[in-house]
Parts: sequence; C-alpha cells; structure tokens
Amino acid sequence: MGVISRGIKNAFRNTIRTVSITFILGLSIAMSLIMLLALKTVQAKIDTVKGSIGNTISVSPAGVRGFEGGGELLTNENANEISALANVTSITKTVTDRLTLIGSTSNMPTREGESTTTNSTTSLTSSVEAGSFGGRQQRQQVANTGGDATQTFTMPVQVIGTNSLDSLSALSATKFDIVSGSKFDVSSTENIAMLGQALATKNNLSVGQTFTAYDKSITVAGIFDAGNTFANAMVLMPIASVQTLSGQTDQINSLTVQVNSIDNLSSVSEAIKNKLGSDKIDITSSQEEANNTVTPLQNIRSISLYSLIGSLVAGSVIILLTMIMIVRERRREIGVLKAIGSSNAKVMAQFTVESLVLTLVSSVVGIIIGVIFSNPVLKVLVTNSESSSTSSTAPGPGGSGGMAMMSRMGEGAGNAIRDLQAVVDYKIVLYGIAAAVVIAIIGSALPSFFIAKIRPAEVMRAE
Repeated sequence: MGVISRGIKNAFRNTIRTVSITFILGLSIAMSLIMLLALKTVQAKIDTVKGSIGNTISVSPAGVRGFEGGGELLTNENANEISALANVTSITKTVTDRLTLIGSTSNMPTREGESTTTNSTTSLTSSVEAGSFGGRQQRQQVANTGGDATQTFTMPVQVIGTNSLDSLSALSATKFDIVSGSKFDVSSTENIAMLGQALATKNNLSVGQTFTAYDKSITVAGIFDAGNTFANAMVLMPIASVQTLSGQTDQINSLTVQVNSIDNLSSVSEAIKNKLGSDKIDITSSQEEANNTVTPLQNIRSISLYSLIGSLVAGSVIILLTMIMIVRERRREIGVLKAIGSSNAKVMAQFTVESLVLTLVSSVVGIIIGVIFSNPVLKVLVTNSESSSTSSTAPGPGGSGGMAMMSRMGEGAGNAIRDLQAVVDYKIVLYGIAAAVVIAIIGSALPSFFIAKIRPAEVMRAE
C-alpha cells in the first residue's frame, strides 16, 4: 500500500475521532472564513466611504459667509501659498457678486469690502421668485432702511467667477451638465459667461446671444443644468473677468482645496491655518464626517483581523495536538514501518497526508458553515459597532443644537455600516482552502519531528 493511500485510510480508521476532529476543526476554519469575509467586506466599504465623502477643504475669510458677515477677502497670493503645501493637488478659486435687475431694488445687504462704486446691475431677470420668504426679507429691509415699499422687487442674480469648472462646490449641486454651447476658458479675461438653464429660459437667451451686466455686454458661451433651482439661476464667468467687472481685483471669496487623500485632510488643514493664520480664515472639511463614518468600520475590521488570526492559531493548535496524539498512539506501528525499511521521509509523508485529509474534510464543513453564518455574524458585529457609535455621540451639555449635530453624525456612521453584506466568491473560498493547507502543514511539523526520533528497537523492546 502506498504512502498516500495509507495516509488517506488512516484518516478514517477511528470514526469517532475523525468526526470530532472534523467538527471542531471545521468550526475553526468556518470562523476563519467568516472573519476573512468580514475583513474583505469592511475594507471595501471603507474605501467606498472615503471615496464618497471626498477629500476637499473649504477655505474662506474669517467672518465671511457668502454676502453676509465681514472680514478681509483672500488674495491670489494666499491661494499660491496654499497650492505650494504638501499633499495639495489643486485649488479652485471663487469670487462672487450679485446683479440687480435694472430699474428694480434688491433686499440683499452689501457685503463688507464689496465695491459700492461698481454698477452691479444687469438686464437679467432672476428665475427664482421672491415668494413668501423673499417678500418677508424685502419688508424687513424696507423697514430697516426707510426705503420705498412700492418699488418693484426681484431677486438678485448671483454671478460666480471661477478658475475651474471641474470643482464647483459653490453651486451646491450634484451634477453639471452642458445643455448647449460649451465651457469657457477659465483663464480668459473676456466678458463671456455660462447661464443656468432656468435663468437662460427665463430671459429667452441662447448660446451666442448677449446680456448686460456691469454696463458691459456679456456673451453667452454655454448653458448648464446643475440639477437644482438655486444653481440653475446662477451665472458662471472666468474669475479674472468677475474680479475686474465687480471691482474685486485680486480678491477671492473662497478656496476649495483638493487633497491627495482623505487621510491627509487634517494635516493639510493645520498647515493652511499655520500658513495664513487661524484668526484670518475659516476652514471646513469632511474630516470629522469621515472620522465618524469610518471609525465604526475600522473597529469591525480590527475585530475581524484579530479573530481571523485567533482562528488560524486555534486551528493549527487543534491539528497539532491531534497529530501528536495520533503519533503517540502509533509508536509501535511507526517502529514496525521503520524496521521493515520505511524511511523517516516516507513515514512523515504518511502522517502529513493524514493531516491534510483531516484538514481538507474539515475545510469542506467549515466552508459550508462559514457561508451560512457569514452574514449573521457580520450583522452582530455591525450591531455592536452601531451601539458603540451611538454611545460615543450621546447628547452632552451642548444644548439642542449640539444634540442634533451629534445625532446626525451618529446617523451618518450608522448608515455607512448598516448595509454591509458579505459576498462569497471563489477567491475567498480559495483563500479558505489555502489557510486550511497552511494549518495542516503547521500542525504536522512537530509530529514529524517525533516520528524521526522513534527507534524501532526501543519501541519493539518496550512492547
């Protein structure tokens, strides 16, 4: 009988022991497979979350929020200083202004630092109706300034000057589709613009036609659809053109800084504060959102990794102790085999085959159990992680506003992990089988050492 066939037969010579070993080792392999699936699933989710949250930092002058507040605007020199920082890949510069329809009044206050000599009027009629909210603001403005309450009021048209049409955070839009025409050259100083679809329709404008703003004729280069009413009522122009026309030469309202990795958001934010002065700028980024969303996932990943290592170690110990026990039981058999001419290598190969057979049979059982229980176990890990996330965002002394903010943070983290679903593919199964083979090899290494030490004469004399 050959070494391989004898090893296979020996694996099943004791039914009770074989079943016991198969069941116990199968559970260990099943746990290894479950944790491997969880690890792979969570890591994929972490990558997805990091990609969806984004890796941008918004920088604005301290105290400035759109057309309200006060403060000193940023400059091109500030933008160049930030651009030179490590891990910064690009910067989008934005300067904004508002255009009032000729012959009407706007209820909006003038931003501190904004030119009062520039004629910020336009022939464009806003596509946004004042409604009850706009009407309320108009009445308040009239009451505060003593203006003419009978004067015609229309909403102002917001114009945005930018150096990039690829990162338009100022639009607060999820898309930017070109309906007609094309994008303008962002480095241009010409009086050209792109209009939101609703604004162009309201004013019966198409590509190639012109409208008036700042007492200048502006040519429509393209019409875009940003997917919401607010954005589709805007005008986009090259930043240099808006800076010149609005009297804001070299001034910038806000910067959107693109970082090479979401993991570097915090360090780049600190570098920007150190460079420009923390009292001169306001910075917002997705770092806190990323931390609150990714932390529960990282907790699950850590648990999965440690459990995977523990399961592999447990499986190796099980097969090791099993083979040591088998070798001790068969000392006489080993002595006889060596006495009739079998080499240590052949005897060791026989026991290695037996170990592999037991492990592979256990692997089949373990894979079946692992596939069945992978999602229930992952659900338990998710539930525990959600509980920890909820506890960490429990309301504190910050009042109702703080409670609402922390509730949203906890909700964001929960949404990121709630839809985790383990998917078994052939690669995972192959990884599980490979792990089982490693367990068998490790488990049969020490028994092989004992086999080499057995001397036929001593065994036969002892018997």
